[in-house]
Amino acid sequence: MLDRKAFDAYCRGLEGTTSIVQWGNASVWKIGGKIFAICSNWGEDVHEAISFKCGEMAYRMLIEEDGVFPAPYLARAKWVQVRTDQCLSDEDVRAYINAAYEIIAGKLTRAARRELGIEHLAPAKKG
Repeated sequence: MLDRKAFDAYCRGLEGTTSIVQWGNASVWKIGGKIFAICSNWGEDVHEAISFKCGEMAYRMLIEEDGVFPAPYLARAKWVQVRTDQCLSDEDVRAYINAAYEIIAGKLTRAARRELGIEHLAPAKKG
């Protein structure tokens, strides 16, 4: 699984993103002020975990994997937390982070997407 340095580098490369360190040293990534991915610590041995927003189908599929859990405090909004590199490759984690970015960016207003230079990302579908 991506370490924090690789996680931050990947998220930094996505257009219009910002980051902040909060919640006990968690690396929190946002688009338009809305969170799409988090790298934080868990457990007594302080292991890194990556959390991200998912679509309904991906959420149901991922929480069945060993090492992937409903994200604390965010599961109701279809977020998962990946705690081990045994379940998802770095490539898969990057793909899910990208999907999370697109889900959240798609919920922004057209004006906000234009201001961030991401107007090419489609708005979220209603319904």
